[in-house]
Amino acid sequence: MDLMKRAAVLVLVITILCSPFLSAGNIYVTKYKSDADAVIYISEYKSDAHLVVYVSKYKSDASGNDSIWYYTKYKSDADAKLYISKYKSDADIIVYFTDYKSDAGWKKDNDFKGKL
Repeated sequence: MDLMKRAAVLVLVITILCSPFLSAGNIYVTKYKSDADAVIYISEYKSDAHLVVYVSKYKSDASGNDSIWYYTKYKSDADAKLYISKYKSDADIIVYFTDYKSDAGWKKDNDFKGKL
């Protein structure tokens, strides 16, 4: 196998192995906590948030980004399934929604960073 073929195979293998860990923002909100990958609490205050989120109208904006979300109609289309808690103490992630795409991003470290 020549060098170019080896490099192509290596890139393909790395892509396949790493793809579950790439972040993406296609989100499905579930009615049941047991179906969720993470539990979120929606804060009224940006200063409380782990993650500031911008909701996009376009699926393509959300690909590869934890902080830009696109809501899917179907669970099977989602990269992450989230349950919205009424209680801050139950949440894995505290989220604040922004109207500005430039404000979106992680503000505090969290175990779910890069997994949504």
